[in-house]
Amino acid sequence: MKKIIAAIICICITLGAFSQQRTAEQRKEDKRRAKREKMNELMRLEEEGVPSFHKQNAFGIKLNTDGWGISYELGRANSVTRATIFQLEFNEKKHRKEQKANRQTDAGGFIFFGNPFVYGKRNIFYQLKLAAGQQILIGGKNNKNGVSVYGIGAGGLSLGFLRPYYVEVQDQANETRYVKYDSPDSSLFLSTANILGGSGLSKGWNEMKFAPGLHAKTALRFDYNRFNTIVSAIEGGINVEYYFKDIEQMAYNPSRKFFVNAYVSFLFGKRK
Repeated sequence: MKKIIAAIICICITLGAFSQQRTAEQRKEDKRRAKREKMNELMRLEEEGVPSFHKQNAFGIKLNTDGWGISYELGRANSVTRATIFQLEFNEKKHRKEQKANRQTDAGGFIFFGNPFVYGKRNIFYQLKLAAGQQILIGGKNNKNGVSVYGIGAGGLSLGFLRPYYVEVQDQANETRYVKYDSPDSSLFLSTANILGGSGLSKGWNEMKFAPGLHAKTALRFDYNRFNTIVSAIEGGINVEYYFKDIEQMAYNPSRKFFVNAYVSFLFGKRK
């Protein structure tokens, strides 16, 4: 009797283990089947030129009409044609009247060595932008060698930073030092005969002033990469910004709060 009971217990344990193994194998097979179906769908969309993805990451280099910038973008697809995008940008905005110059001699000529400087520049204007928006597919690729066209709309917070601009000058005692526009010796700052050159990146970091604001942009993006898992795109658009403090960039020019610029951005990244 004991042998029969032991045999029954062994059979039950074996059947239970076999059932668990079959269940685990079935789950694995279901996962493999779902993965194959997903890959087949992506391949079908690839052949049709539709850039289907769940997530994309892209880095950008921007050329603005008033400066330059770099950017990072994270995108999450809501559908085949629409995605939510989050962007982080760093820009340096220049005034339209900025012109680099070199040291002027007493005879009225110029010495073409040393650090060039921008005459009358009061502050260097940096921006750190945070934005959220939408990317909408306007036109897909006719084939995978074509170009996808997207509409971009985004906006958010713009954090402005004003760094005082210093120049190296020679005073009446023939001593050299660095001065800025609103220093006690501001007359030396505006005297081209006394200016030896700019200070480069060495001055003003501990004196930066903060200027919060808002920004929005609209753009068209042209993605020309033949593989939909890669982002290679050119984006062109218009950007508007408003700051809650006056932005003073150049002497003898009024401060501003509202800015408009155009830009071209070159984007590179990946999709999953």
